[in-house]
Amino acid sequence: MSDSGVVIAGAGLAGFQAAASLREMGFTGPVVLIGDEPHHPYQRPPLSKAYLQGLTDDARLAMRPEHFYADKHIRVLTGRRLVRLDRTRRQAILDDGTALDYGHFVFAVGARNRPLPLPGAELRGVFYLRTLDDARALKAAMAGARSAVVIGAGFIGLEFAAVAAKHGLAVTVIEVADRPMARALSPAMAAIFAREHAKSGIRLLFNAQVQRLIGEAGAVVAVETAAQERIEADLVVIGIGVIPNSEVAAAAGLEVRNGIVVDAQLSTSDPNVSAVGDCALHPNAHFADQSLRLESVQNATDQGRCLAARLTGKAARYDAVPWFWSDQGHLKLQIAGITTGFDQAIVRGDPTGSACSVFCFQGGKLLGVESVNRPGDHLVAKRLIGQRLALTPAQAADESFDLKAYLARAPAPAATPAAL
Repeated sequence: MSDSGVVIAGAGLAGFQAAASLREMGFTGPVVLIGDEPHHPYQRPPLSKAYLQGLTDDARLAMRPEHFYADKHIRVLTGRRLVRLDRTRRQAILDDGTALDYGHFVFAVGARNRPLPLPGAELRGVFYLRTLDDARALKAAMAGARSAVVIGAGFIGLEFAAVAAKHGLAVTVIEVADRPMARALSPAMAAIFAREHAKSGIRLLFNAQVQRLIGEAGAVVAVETAAQERIEADLVVIGIGVIPNSEVAAAAGLEVRNGIVVDAQLSTSDPNVSAVGDCALHPNAHFADQSLRLESVQNATDQGRCLAARLTGKAARYDAVPWFWSDQGHLKLQIAGITTGFDQAIVRGDPTGSACSVFCFQGGKLLGVESVNRPGDHLVAKRLIGQRLALTPAQAADESFDLKAYLARAPAPAATPAAL
C-alpha cells in the first residue's frame, strides 16, 4: 500500500470501525476519517429510543472520547464532505477544495433519509430522524407537543412512536403496507407488533396513504390521508426508508446498483477503493450468495473489521451472519439471518403474548429467526445459521426439542475478534 495511507469518507459506525480496527491490527500508515457532521463518531441506535427519553446524553453517545483519535493517530475531519474521487491521481476532493492523497480509499458514506414528496413536507414541525442534530430538534419539539403523526411503520418510525406514546402524546402511525415492518418481518411477527402497539394506545392505519401535510403560519398542524381523513399533529416524523449515498462513487466510474457494488472482500472494481456499511451492495453467503445492502450495526461493525483485516494482510471473505434488533417500548425485536423468500413460518412460544419466535424456512432450510422478548432463541439462531447447522421445521415446531442441547453437540464456532 502507498505511504499515503487510508482515507475513509464517512464517520459513522462503519467508518469508525474501519479506522479503529486498522490501528488495532497494526496498520502504521496515515488514517484520515472524514465526517460531514460537526461531531466526532457517535452511536446512532439510541437516538430514536434512549436519547429521546433522556436516558442517555451526547457524551455517552460518543464512540470514544476525543483523545482516542489523537492517541491512535487517526486524523478526524468533521463538518467536511467528499465531493469527488479522482482515481487517477488517487485523491479525495472535499467540499472546501482540500485534496487528500490516498493509498486506499474507503466509502463509508452511509445513506440518507428518503424525502416525502408531498405538499407540506417542508413545514416546521416535520422531522426526519437519523442524526444527532435531528434527535436534538425532535426531542425539543416533543416537550411542547400533544399529538404526533408518524409516516411509515418501519423500525425508526415505530421506535419513535413507542417513545412518544410513553411520553403522553397521542400517536398515529400511517403505513402504505398492510402491516408494520412489512419488508423485514413475517406476517406472524408483524401481527404481534401491530397488536401490542395498539394496546399501548398507538393508532395504526395500514393500507393508507398520506395526501398532504397541512400547515398554519408555517408550522404543521395536521396530516390529510388519501381517504380525506384529517389527523391533528403538533409534529410529524417521516420514516419511509433511505437512499444510499453512492453519487460520488458513480461519478468516479464505479458500479452502483442500490449502493456501491463490492465483491466478497468489500472491494470495488478499483483495487484501491472499497466500500463498507449502509452504502455497500455486497454478496452475502447467508442470502444464497445474492447481493444485498444491509442497514445494521452488525453489518457496519463486521464490514469495518473485515476491510481492516484485508488492508493489513489478512484478507478473508465477508460472511458474518446478519442480525438486527429494534427496541419498541416493551418489545425487543431481534432477527438473525435474512428471511426474504421464506415459504414456511414456524412459531415457538405463545403468539398471543409478547414473547415468541418465528423460524422462517425455504424448502425446508432455515433462513432466519425473528424473536420478540426471547433473547435465548436469538442467540441460538445466530449459531445455527453461522455454523450452517441443519434444523428441520418439525424440530423448530417441537417445543420439547432442546435447541441449546442441540447446539452443545455441534462444533464450537470459530472465534471472532473482540469489539473495540
